[in-house]
Amino acid sequence: MELRPYQWEVIMPALEGKNIIIWLPTGAGKTRAAAYVAKRHLETVDRAKVVVLVNRVHLVTQHCEEFSRMLGGCWTIATLSGDMGLRPGFGHLARKNDLLICTAELLQMALTSSEEDEHVELNDFSLLVVDECHHTHKGTVYNVILSRYLEHKLRRTRPLPQVLGLTASPGTGRATKLDGAIEHILQLCANLDTWRIMSPQNHRPQLQEHCHQPCKQYDLCQRRSQDPFGDMLKKLMDQIHDRLEMPNLSRDFGTQMYEQQVVELSQNAAEAGLQQRRVFALHLRRYNDALLIHDTVRAVDALAVLRDFYDRECTTKTQILQAERWLLALFADNKNELDLLATQGPENPKLEMLEQILQEQFRNPGSPRGVIFTCTRQSTQSLLLWLQQQPGLQTVDIRAQLLIGAGKSSQTIHMTQKDQQEVIRKFRDGTLNLLVATSVAEEGLDIPQCNVVVRYGLLTNEISMVQARGRARAAQSVYSFVATHGSRELRREQTNEALEILMEQAVAAVQGMDQAEYQAKIRDLQQAAVVRRAAQAAQQESQRQQFRADLVRLLCINCMVAVGHGNDLQKVEGTHHVNVNPSFSIYYNVSEKPVVMDRVFKDWKPGGVISCKTCGELWGLQIIYKSVKLPVLKVHSMLLETPRGRVQAKKWSRVPFPVPDFDYMQYCAQSLADLSLN
Repeated sequence: MELRPYQWEVIMPALEGKNIIIWLPTGAGKTRAAAYVAKRHLETVDRAKVVVLVNRVHLVTQHCEEFSRMLGGCWTIATLSGDMGLRPGFGHLARKNDLLICTAELLQMALTSSEEDEHVELNDFSLLVVDECHHTHKGTVYNVILSRYLEHKLRRTRPLPQVLGLTASPGTGRATKLDGAIEHILQLCANLDTWRIMSPQNHRPQLQEHCHQPCKQYDLCQRRSQDPFGDMLKKLMDQIHDRLEMPNLSRDFGTQMYEQQVVELSQNAAEAGLQQRRVFALHLRRYNDALLIHDTVRAVDALAVLRDFYDRECTTKTQILQAERWLLALFADNKNELDLLATQGPENPKLEMLEQILQEQFRNPGSPRGVIFTCTRQSTQSLLLWLQQQPGLQTVDIRAQLLIGAGKSSQTIHMTQKDQQEVIRKFRDGTLNLLVATSVAEEGLDIPQCNVVVRYGLLTNEISMVQARGRARAAQSVYSFVATHGSRELRREQTNEALEILMEQAVAAVQGMDQAEYQAKIRDLQQAAVVRRAAQAAQQESQRQQFRADLVRLLCINCMVAVGHGNDLQKVEGTHHVNVNPSFSIYYNVSEKPVVMDRVFKDWKPGGVISCKTCGELWGLQIIYKSVKLPVLKVHSMLLETPRGRVQAKKWSRVPFPVPDFDYMQYCAQSLADLSLN
């Protein structure tokens, strides 16, 4: 497989063993260039071993195809991703194969694992390829792995793997001035220990000839001239506010700022023990969600989400507070009118604009293929339903499907990783010709025939804009941005265009720096990063040691009944927080049906959903770990009562007391001892 001249130009330092970042536009062949570097590395380096890191599961298969073509069967390749279920250990596969392609999370788990079959060291590899390396910042898993690399480097541990980063969009790191953008690029280079960020200089014309930029169009519409459904939702929210008796609370309904306000109100109310206020805040958030969905898609979609929420409240809650009774009655009294307004109200102008675009593009001859990007999983589902039901699109050859994330949440739909792969395969072979996607499809998805990309009312940064635009790979492609005149989304997209230019200027400035000055800056940034991480680790450890675990009580977030103590908790596999106190079972119910998960786990399988026996609040799920049943708790389901007051933790990793790892043998021995005593 021959490389193009611009690909040769950017990989030359990597062939000499130097750490570089390859900066090429989407569709320019970064993966192929990296595969060639890996091939030469395996040919020339003694006992070479390569690991390729990706940040999306579906990219594991795609990269395997590209690397397999380049390596031609001369070296063994293994792929690892979270959907593999039972598999040999990471360490075992690393020792048996020449090249591994995996999600970064799996490498990080292997680096910290104590199991011999699973564990690897970073210096077991001689080449580390980091795909979409612009994610190597702050607390991302990429940066956690590369932080380990830098600590080895500053301790002069040898050997260290060569590092090859790939990106189309280094970004500006929220900087709006050139100095800040340069600092961001330098920090990225420092995080990846980069000798130089490489882009074509001598062969730029050939690059421009090969990479087709889509034709960008702003498809703007007016706001709804009348909005009886939205007005009705706001009227109900006003009634809830009046009941709350908090006059200083903003009533800027239907905005992200309002959502942030009610989330904080809910948390503060929980910590203060104000159950009624917390309930009002939770319901206001649901109404605000409905307004946001109404703005994006249809009123019927917004009402369906609101109705689902109230149906769940009625069926799961066993203890109803006075505030909840009033809120349930408010919705019940008004749902028929809402239903009438939702079905008879005016069409969303953004949907009318989207319909025009799809009719224009998909009536063209030549087998069009496209992606609609939208902000949430809920809006993808609503858009797909609209595509299937809209009368004006029934005569157009549109074969659409969702492409969304694999992570599961109690509030949203999800796709299994197997489903993702199947949808991508069908899109690639033309069985499907339109994807309705979240950001999961922005990066790396390589479909050369894709010629239509629509960003539908999105409020994102310049990296997302560049990545989404890059999915339009075919010649004479169209990139449409659909938004309302004067909206925040429109202003942000225009800002993103300016930031993309700023990013290019910043990269050029870094490339033009004197090498000695550049290396000195990289050294300073790396040393500062190591010191900063050590300080953060010390702070986190101090946070975890604030209180003795037995002095912290666990309360149900909803009814605030005390159900245990901090010293009842242990961590399974470092992440799942389980209550190991046998007496805890008196506080919860378990559903008869187990939770359906489309993955097979090595040491555990899911059991039923667990909920508070007093009020019905969902707490998490039961797992069967090896042979024992353990209740896994969601952090948001528990309120922590500490000696200094109540707190609601956002993550289990930030609770103010230590949580030890689960010891299976000790737990079994203790259980046997308890049985013999009984």
